[in-house]
Amino acid sequence: MPKSTTIDPIGELPPDSCWVLTDGAAGNRRQALALAEALTPSIREIVVGLRPPWSWFAPRALPGARLALGRDQETLLPPWPKLAIGCGRQAAWATRHIRRWSGGACLTVQILDPRIDPKHWDLVVAPRHDGLHGDNVLTPLGSLNPIDDAWLADGRDAFARFAQLPEPRLGVLVGGARHGSAFDVQASEAFLAAVRARHAREAGSVLLAVSRRTPAAILPRIREAFAGVPGIVWTGSADGPNPYPGILGWADRLVVTPDSVNMLSEACATGRPVFTYVSRPLPGKLARFHAELRAAGLLHDIDDLTAGPQPPLRETEAIATEVRRHLGLP
Repeated sequence: MPKSTTIDPIGELPPDSCWVLTDGAAGNRRQALALAEALTPSIREIVVGLRPPWSWFAPRALPGARLALGRDQETLLPPWPKLAIGCGRQAAWATRHIRRWSGGACLTVQILDPRIDPKHWDLVVAPRHDGLHGDNVLTPLGSLNPIDDAWLADGRDAFARFAQLPEPRLGVLVGGARHGSAFDVQASEAFLAAVRARHAREAGSVLLAVSRRTPAAILPRIREAFAGVPGIVWTGSADGPNPYPGILGWADRLVVTPDSVNMLSEACATGRPVFTYVSRPLPGKLARFHAELRAAGLLHDIDDLTAGPQPPLRETEAIATEVRRHLGLP
């Protein structure tokens, strides 16, 4: 059954509660909340917005730390929770200072490489391709996420109409540009052509959703590419509710643009075959992540014939167990 979680940004929480701190970015929130929900049902979510110059140097410490929060100083005051989980650089600043301000009474877990010594936190959870090592560092293969059988079942229930679409259902997740990896018109056209060729071979339907990072300029090209193809193409709220959970729940196989560690990890968590199309060299960390997924048999070229279920990549519960063991949590 899905976990019952209280996310309360204001009210009093029990002493064994957990603060979740992020900059509000969807990918960071998703990872931090997934880990928190695997550890406790009592969560307070806090969005950290630092003022310059502290934001420029986060998570490094500068004098006058309290001034970094501006009018939001009251969001990081005692009584301290038992645990604080952060994801992203600004959250890393906050979890680092909470550990110090609480005199170590609040245990801190930072997700993603903070790019300074991990000793400033009780635990750091950094994906393997970051290459971070230490006695207090946990290294999952992919990103943390909430996807399990119950989550996928909820997605199928919420988008039950997808059951009527022709099989095989090809789920397509479209990201965008990231540092060192452009997703311009040329790259997007190559990706869309590869997806169309896959659908032409197999028929069935296409279930496509873009992300917040997908450039607006290519949205008309995406809609045009799949005009007349059975399925759905979601390019924003004007198209209705985001079908992402339904796509992961109903797809027989998934194609993901190569740029997103989160979307690739979540696609691999479904236990369905996952494919990608790489038209340009990937930057170092991302290339290592792709290589690790391929070595584990979890990621394939878009024209590979792999079919049928695969072992799902689900690391959140295992990481939560390690967090409990390292920190002595119940």
